[in-house]
Amino acid sequence: MKPNSNLPELDRALRRTRLFETLKDGLLVLRAPPLRMHANDVESRHRPDADFYYLTAFPEPDAVAIFDGSADRERFVLFVQPRDPTHETWTGPQAGVEGAVETFGADAAYPMSEFDGRLAERIANSGALYHALGHDTDFDQRLLKLANQGWARRLRNQSGRSRSILDPRPMLHEMRLHKTDEEILWLRRSAEIGAAAHRRAMAETRPGLWEHEIEALLEYEFRRAGTRGWAYPSIVAAGSHATILHYTANDGQLGTDDLLLVDAGCDLDLHCSDITRTWPISNDPPAPQRKVHEAVLQAQLAAIAAVRPGATIEMIHQRALEVLCEHLLSWGCLKGSLEAVLCDGTYKPFYMHRTSHWLGLDVHDVGAYEVDGNPRPLKPGMVLTVEPGLYFSPRCEEAPEAFRGIGVRIEDDVVVTAEGCEVLTRDAPKDLDGMLNLRSGR
Repeated sequence: MKPNSNLPELDRALRRTRLFETLKDGLLVLRAPPLRMHANDVESRHRPDADFYYLTAFPEPDAVAIFDGSADRERFVLFVQPRDPTHETWTGPQAGVEGAVETFGADAAYPMSEFDGRLAERIANSGALYHALGHDTDFDQRLLKLANQGWARRLRNQSGRSRSILDPRPMLHEMRLHKTDEEILWLRRSAEIGAAAHRRAMAETRPGLWEHEIEALLEYEFRRAGTRGWAYPSIVAAGSHATILHYTANDGQLGTDDLLLVDAGCDLDLHCSDITRTWPISNDPPAPQRKVHEAVLQAQLAAIAAVRPGATIEMIHQRALEVLCEHLLSWGCLKGSLEAVLCDGTYKPFYMHRTSHWLGLDVHDVGAYEVDGNPRPLKPGMVLTVEPGLYFSPRCEEAPEAFRGIGVRIEDDVVVTAEGCEVLTRDAPKDLDGMLNLRSGR
């Protein structure tokens, strides 16, 4: 039995039904890009476009999906690469036209060579045309040419329908923002695998190891559990490297008196986890490290407690800020009142990012953060991160000397529930004693 085979099938037919209700008589075109090159003649590993995969589950590159709102035609059509025995000898089986229908549920499927002629005909007999421009300029030009051909046929038929290309992302991303119970099961499993990898890394940490050794251990655990691997390049940052927000060199050595910040998550069939923990490399961390870590942990717990239906991501961010700034004021890093530093933003040299982002098929997932110019209220089924931090650059003269070079971030994946929230990544300890106990085997 494959790992994770007990997870439920995701109902993409239901997703398409919801889409067709919004499309009305419109036509949506989604593109699965061709393989990209990693170096010279070596191809990068293909990761499907998330919007395309959300509606189709089709995993192969260089394909196009058409979703037709008109009920009197095939509504879900795939254009794919035909099966090629020579190609399959080198890279493995392909779905082909037959598999696109039999395995992936398309109403009809055709080889990519027929795409141009068939799309122009569809455009001529459809309403609004939806496609997200800007990802692939060559395909955009191709689509615009076909759209003009289709619209020209409409003019001959005296059709008064729209002659513009509309952005489908607001429509699709609103669907993706609200997770079903089945999607949450997948995200929970991704979080469990990510948390287990962090626990292994905590247990194996010791002075003298290299950051890349911890990176390799994390990613081994991701793959061993049956995921695609990392959801984003892992950050393994010892000592002052932790003050670099997107540090990925991972080429430093773990010093006895350092903290280790690890920001790493896995990709389970595109369902991403995103976890950060910061723990001591020694078994007896110095007092300044404990102070900073405790401050960030208090801020994170306060922010998580604020996650509930009706709250907003802005409210969660403000709650974390309040706790962090109280500590920064008590340490002399900031001057003035709490209200003043929150208003003036003088905390930003120490905390320069937001507390939360959406999570799902993309690690920074899609969905609007505002509705009608106001922060959107959270609803059950939304999934977000909660990740405050404090960063004291080695060159930071405003901080006490003992704090310089310390960076701490703590991040969990959280789903909004009817009663409040559930922390999906709770299996990864985040208090200092809990993390150190893993190393000692207790």
